[in-house]
Amino acid sequence: MANSEKIFTNQRKAIIASTGHAVPGKVLTNADLEKMVETSDEWITTRTGIKERRIIDDGQTTASLAIEASKVALADSGITASDLDLIICATITPEMVCPATACVVQDGLGGSHCAAFDLAAACSGFTYGVSTAASFIAAGHNENVLVIGAETLSTITNYEDRSSCILFGDGAGAVVLRAEENTDAGLLYSSMSADGSYWKTISCEAYGSKNPVSQKLEEDHLKYLVVNGRETYQVAVRTIVELIENALKACDIGLDDVASIIPHQMNARIIESVAKRLGVGEDKFFVNIDKYGNTSAASIPIALDEAIRNGHVNKGDLVVLVAFGGGITWGINLIRL
Repeated sequence: MANSEKIFTNQRKAIIASTGHAVPGKVLTNADLEKMVETSDEWITTRTGIKERRIIDDGQTTASLAIEASKVALADSGITASDLDLIICATITPEMVCPATACVVQDGLGGSHCAAFDLAAACSGFTYGVSTAASFIAAGHNENVLVIGAETLSTITNYEDRSSCILFGDGAGAVVLRAEENTDAGLLYSSMSADGSYWKTISCEAYGSKNPVSQKLEEDHLKYLVVNGRETYQVAVRTIVELIENALKACDIGLDDVASIIPHQMNARIIESVAKRLGVGEDKFFVNIDKYGNTSAASIPIALDEAIRNGHVNKGDLVVLVAFGGGITWGINLIRL
């Protein structure tokens, strides 16, 4: 077994106590984008599956969305913020350089002096966060952990680039993970990996030590999120299929036993290709990219919360959370609700 893989036993596991999500009220439709760049609703829908996305308005930030989503999750969890041992916020669009967005969230929730830190793994951030939190719980370090995926990708989107501006939206999702002994529920398996040699396929090069804010950029587009769509598509499909197959094999579980696969919502065509390669119907996948676009680390927790609240998945169901994103990074969680 690779170092990035872990099978969690029944002795002490992290169960999903509750979920929540928050999205801005402002909607950016394909029709709106037609007025901004040379594109069309048909072109966007055919290539991505996206019809609209949510964009922050004045006063909204990554932390404000994360706090809103976290309050929903906590309200349904049976615990308060003061009961939390750890807050992990997965994001590539943090509130600020310092402190961590997780610390700002902690302050916004009130009543807690728990540990808090951010995790930057792009679209894989939430699966990384769940894996990390579950490991802390399994080791006995924590009892209650809040894991958040929150993004305001509109702040690093180039709305003059028709190939990328059609993709991204803003939002946040959160889960409360709770320690439970001798249970069949909770996180059964996780895996997370990366290949830094592909870092240019999905990147935003400013502002950091390579391109500090004090220096003029040689190329202005470096301050925006850049996606190499063709290369990303090919690697993503292959990697996601392998992640799912490896997880099921490790746990001796068949695809028929899985109630739903909730993937990172990066592109509907990628999800369709994954379903075809796995030999399953697209209804096996929960997809809401048409409403929110690609919200990076926020997409899986938003989708998970929607899937639970609309009855798409229920208590006792096996659910796969799988992601592929910038880094490049990839990760998977196999969970029994």
